[in-house]
Amino acid sequence: MFNALYWDTDPLLLRLGPISLRYYGLLFALAFIHGFYLIRWVFQREGRPADELDPLFGFMFGGTLIGARLGHCLFYDPVYYLSNPLQIIKIWEGGLASHGAAIGIMTALYLFVRSRPGTSYIWILDRIVLAVAPGGAMIRLGNFFNSEILGTPTNMPWAVVFARYDHVPRHPAQLYEMLAYLSVYGLLLWIYHRQGPNVRPGLLLGLFLCTVFGFRFLVEFVKLRQAAFSDMLPLSMGQLLSIPVVIVGLMLLAWSWRQPRL
Repeated sequence: MFNALYWDTDPLLLRLGPISLRYYGLLFALAFIHGFYLIRWVFQREGRPADELDPLFGFMFGGTLIGARLGHCLFYDPVYYLSNPLQIIKIWEGGLASHGAAIGIMTALYLFVRSRPGTSYIWILDRIVLAVAPGGAMIRLGNFFNSEILGTPTNMPWAVVFARYDHVPRHPAQLYEMLAYLSVYGLLLWIYHRQGPNVRPGLLLGLFLCTVFGFRFLVEFVKLRQAAFSDMLPLSMGQLLSIPVVIVGLMLLAWSWRQPRL
């Protein structure tokens, strides 16, 4: 235990009267700010109209928040939330799910494309994942500050004791995911930087789905299960939800390989 990092940081960054700011909220906001400027660079590079950016991120923000919240409520504790539906809107009490966020983003972008004839759905998804990957990394760092989504006990030298939860050295599963998502971000950005507008349709999205959710499947083996009912299952809820996403990603990569460069 003496090798473990002792983590007892207050998740509250500052308080100004009735207003409080948590590290998680700050990182969540930074994820969207970074994403906005990154997609603005993409739009400028490809000659897309700049006036699409504000509505695009309006759709993105709404889709992320609604999808992540509904995903948490329906995937991880459906009995409680369906019995107490007013609790669903209490997002300030915590509870967001990345799989739900993915569904929410894809739905929101579909609605965005429908409102703008001539915009390709696969084109916008391929570009948006460039912003989603680092955003996911920032969210996981926020989870680390909150001492939530904890790993299983371990005696590895990089173990972390989350003192606000217990005094057991654990896998810093949040940091594993953060580093994985940053690596995916680097890969996607490198491909896009080299190929730009000529990247094959579906390539970036397919790689994102395979790598992010493939790693999510693996890291679940060293995470505490979030859905109580999943203790009776051979795989966690996160793993069960990740499998179809990875399959879709592989199908997209196979489809993309047969497409000509734009």
